[in-house]
Amino acid sequence: MKGTVAGVCISEQRGTGKINVGKGYLEKDKGLVGDAHAGTERQVSVLTLELMEKVASEGGFSASPGDFAENITIKGIDINEMVIGSYLRLGSAQLEVVQIGKVIDETHTFNFHGKVPLADEGRFCRVVRSGWVSIGDIVELVKPSKQCAPTVK
Repeated sequence: MKGTVAGVCISEQRGTGKINVGKGYLEKDKGLVGDAHAGTERQVSVLTLELMEKVASEGGFSASPGDFAENITIKGIDINEMVIGSYLRLGSAQLEVVQIGKVIDETHTFNFHGKVPLADEGRFCRVVRSGWVSIGDIVELVKPSKQCAPTVK
């Protein structure tokens, strides 16, 4: 399954929306260089443009890459296909999906028009191969292979 990068977004502080800077460096085991979440357990956050447009349409507002505080916005891949253990090859980098959604606690204060799609549908990834990523880059989703059951004799 293939799509394209629609946004590469960073923020210098946690708890804010992100700015679509168009290009960034994903550093192995760290995250998107320059982003406040680099080096945390949720190194890179991913949303699809299609999900963002749906949430915005239902809320009666418009949204752009970064508005929901995601690092990477992808177009053309169904977010439900991005299961834990999947890999996203984008630009010269590779991410592994390690978490779906997150718990919103009292320290979480950011929302965009009252919406927080990262909490329910966001994909959180770790960087497994460093590299540059830019708007327009091809994204390839590689789903985990099913383990073969051992043969019983």
